[in-house]
Amino acid sequence: MIFLTRMDKQSFFINPDHIVSIEETPDTVITLFNGNHFIVKEPAQVIINRIVAFRSRIIRRSGAPAGKKYLSKSRQRLFRSATLNREEQYPLNRKEKISAPFHIRDH
Repeated sequence: MIFLTRMDKQSFFINPDHIVSIEETPDTVITLFNGNHFIVKEPAQVIINRIVAFRSRIIRRSGAPAGKKYLSKSRQRLFRSATLNREEQYPLNRKEKISAPFHIRDH
């Protein structure tokens, strides 16, 4: 949510994902998906900067490490070996697939 100020000095928070457009005609008008319009004191560039900062905070707080892959190389190797061994043990043709146990431990 981003913090904005109406022309009558009332402060409020708005979800930037619901914003359709921001217009400066000399006042800044924000239009939402549901058709509501808000006239605010902040210029459009300030609102855009707040939206960018809000979204970057979400990404930073999500704990997703930037530039790292989902699986490390050791886990990728482990996954490949487990799936390759399963393919050798249980071929993927239709008849054998139906009769093959779901888990390797089930046979």
